[in-house]
Amino acid sequence: MNRERADNQPGIATLTLRYVLFAILATLANLGAQRLVFAIVEHGSRLVLALIAGTGTGLVLKYALDKRWIFYDRRRALADETRVFMLYTLTGVGTTLIFWGSETLFWLIWQSRPMRETGAVLGLAVGYAIKYNLDRRYVFGRRR
Repeated sequence: MNRERADNQPGIATLTLRYVLFAILATLANLGAQRLVFAIVEHGSRLVLALIAGTGTGLVLKYALDKRWIFYDRRRALADETRVFMLYTLTGVGTTLIFWGSETLFWLIWQSRPMRETGAVLGLAVGYAIKYNLDRRYVFGRRR
C-alpha cells in the first residue's frame, strides 16, 4: 500500500499511475475526436483537421486532470489560470510535433486507421513522458 506524504499528496507510485491513466484517457479522447472528424469530413485536409481537433480535445482534458490530480494547482484568478494554461500549451508544442510526426508518418506509410492510431499512441506516449518533466519544472513549479 502506498504511504501518503506528510503534505497529504500521494507518493510517486500513485502519481505515476495517475499520470499514465490520464495520458490514456487523453489519448482516447484525442483519437475519438479524430475519428469523429474522419467520419464527417470527406476532403483531403481531414488528417490535418483531425490532428487539430484531437490535440485540442486531449489538451483541455489532460490540463484539467494534471492541474488538479498531479500538480495540485489550485489557482483561481482568471489571469493566473490563463497564464498557466498558456505555459502548459507552450510546453506541449514540441511534444505535439513528436505526436503529429509519428502519426503522420504511420499514415503516409500504411494508409490505414489502425496504423495511423498506432503512430499516434507511440507519439503521444513519448510526448507525455517529456511533457511531464517540462510541466513540473516550467508550468507548475517543482512539486515532486
